[in-house]
This record gives sequence, structure tokens and C-alpha cells, in this order.
Amino acid sequence: MLSDHHRAIVKATVPLLESGGEALTTHFYRLLLRDHPQVAPLFNQAHQANGDQPRALANGILMYARHIDRLEQLGGLVSTIVNKHVALQILPEHYPMVGASLLRAIREVLGAGIATDEVIAAWGAAYQQLADILIGAEQSMYDERANAVGGWRGARPFVVSRKVEESEEITSFYLTPQDGQPLLAFQPGQYIGLRVMVDGVEMRRQYSLSAASNGRQYRISVKREAGGKVSHHLHRQVQENSVIELFPPSGEFTLNAGDKPLVLISGGVGITPMLAMLEVALPSARPVVFIHAARHGGVHAFRQRLEQLAQQHPQLQHFVCYEQTRAQDPAPDATGLLSQEQLRRWMPASVDVDAYFVGPRAFMQAIKRYLREIGVPPAQSRFEFFGPAAALD
Repeated sequence: MLSDHHRAIVKATVPLLESGGEALTTHFYRLLLRDHPQVAPLFNQAHQANGDQPRALANGILMYARHIDRLEQLGGLVSTIVNKHVALQILPEHYPMVGASLLRAIREVLGAGIATDEVIAAWGAAYQQLADILIGAEQSMYDERANAVGGWRGARPFVVSRKVEESEEITSFYLTPQDGQPLLAFQPGQYIGLRVMVDGVEMRRQYSLSAASNGRQYRISVKREAGGKVSHHLHRQVQENSVIELFPPSGEFTLNAGDKPLVLISGGVGITPMLAMLEVALPSARPVVFIHAARHGGVHAFRQRLEQLAQQHPQLQHFVCYEQTRAQDPAPDATGLLSQEQLRRWMPASVDVDAYFVGPRAFMQAIKRYLREIGVPPAQSRFEFFGPAAALD
């Protein structure tokens, strides 16, 4: 039971987390994966190696400690965590392993002089409160997906019915249920969890659904990442008629209904969730501006498809910015990094728009700042992270 005394102790550790939270979480992951190797498939080792996962966890722990007496101030953080956990099939039995490693990391990193028995007891109670919240929310989501038409719980085998190269780096996989049964509908912008065996090792990843829900199949469009074990496995080893296992769709980065002009801004493989949003939005008369930035034409996926949609739907405006141009590429609408002035020229005249953006972190940091300075209301500017969540400001 988390008492007021516990809350006070946890909040008193905030300065320590601000200065050393990443060191704490890095040590935590080392302990967790050493002592409980069965949870290794739940983590992307590339995100461990580059520090993204420890930084994201440090930020989450810090936010929780700051607002432990007013959890409503966490806003969408809990929902984001729950959706990612559901996509990877985090289960109640995983939480005690995480808790034990976290408390041990606090003790070992902060030292016995600071991490006293009283401090460890307070953090133990705080962790249990958070675990109970997450377990309850995740169970509700699991039940909802299992009981929906076409829904399921756990892994479900899918057949790769088509495999299509979309660019030099991105390939699409069309996934059809092996059992031939109905398929769970999803909201544009959501993602699925995927489980594969790579060199005899189980790995799980999340990929955005890149086409609107149609009740027959899912489509993911995967970038071949440098050093990405799963993406390389999918590109090289998974062929048409291969079978892979999927977890049900999840995610809260979804297209809101409305009649405001819609602005979709993507960088690189960030185009994938935008395609599903675009397909759902176009049947209405809602004006849409689709802006995509890529390094060059060779890595620009779906350009022909977007040009075709723009010809069919007069309310769609489509703009392309390439960081560099090549003689063999179609001419972009702008060259170089996407600037605020260029974005302003392509945006609708009114800033009362619904804007969505996804791409590399530096790209999103710039776009978030540009939209704010242009005057788009913050509540109407939404984004999604591929991988561990991070602060954009």
C-alpha cells in the first residue's frame, strides 16, 4: 500500500533521478536481462545499445516520481505504455521480474547511504501501484481485442500473401490470417506486434499498419535498418507464403474524426502510418495536405501511389522534399532539409488544422517547433515515436 510517507520519499528522489536516471536505468536493464533472460524477446537490443531504451525509461520514471501524488498529470504517458505493452504481449508475470531488478538497481546505483531500507520500501510500494495500474489497463485491452469480431489473444499465424519492394530500403508485407477466419479491424495510425525467430532466437517488434483496415489482410512496410536483425530477417529470409506470428493491433496515435484541414507530415519510413490515415480521410471532402521528406528519390516509398491519389482526389495536395537530388529521380518540390518557411508555404492558409507527423527524432523535433511557431494549436499537433518514446523539446 502506497502511503503519504512513501510518496514524500519518492518525490524526494526526483533530483537524484534528474541527474542520474539514465545510469540507473542502464544498470537496471543489465540486471534484468542477466537475471531474467526470458524477457529478452520483449526488448530491442539496438535500442539498448544506443541508449534510447534507458533514456525513455529514465524519463518515464522521472515523470512518475514527479507526479506520484497526482497521477492524472501524467496525461497520455500511461496509455502510451499500455498500448506498447499490449502490442508486445507484456503479461502480469513479467512485472515482479522488472520490480526486483529496478529495486536492486536503485540500491546499487544510489548506494546504501542514500537507498536506505526506507527508500527501497517506498519505491517498492510505488512500483507496485504503477504495476497494478498497468496490469489492469492491459487486461482490459487484451479482453477487448480478444472479444471483438476477428479478434484474438496472444500470437496468431499469418501468411505473407504478397511481398513488394516499395523503395531501395522499404518493403511491404501483405499478411493474411492462416486460419481464414475474420480479421480484427484497426484504427488508421495503429501498429501490430510481430514475433519471429532469428537464428534460433525469439524477437518481437512493432510495425505500423501502412494500409487502411479492410477486414481481409494487414500490410506493414518495413525499412531495412542498418544493424536491424529483424528488419534484415524480414527483407532477406521472409518470402511469400512464409508464416509469421502477429499480436493484435494496438496504439493510440490514431486519426481523429473532424472536418478541419488535415496535414500529414512524414520523414522516411514515417510515411507508413500516414498512408492508412490518408486512405481513411480521402473519401470525405476534408482538405488534405500530405508532405513527405526523404533523403533522395531512391528511398522514397509510395510516391507513385500518392501521385495517383492526388489525381483522383482534388482535395489532396501532395508535396515532396528531398535532402539531395539525383539525376535519375523525379524532381521534388523542394531540396534540402524541410524548413519552416517551406512548411508554411505548403500548409493551408488557416492554421486551424489537425496536424500529424512521424519521422526520425531530429525531424520531429524540427516539425514540432515549426508547427508551434506557425501557430498550429498544440492540441491539434500529434506525433508518434518509432521505438522508445523520447522528449521532443
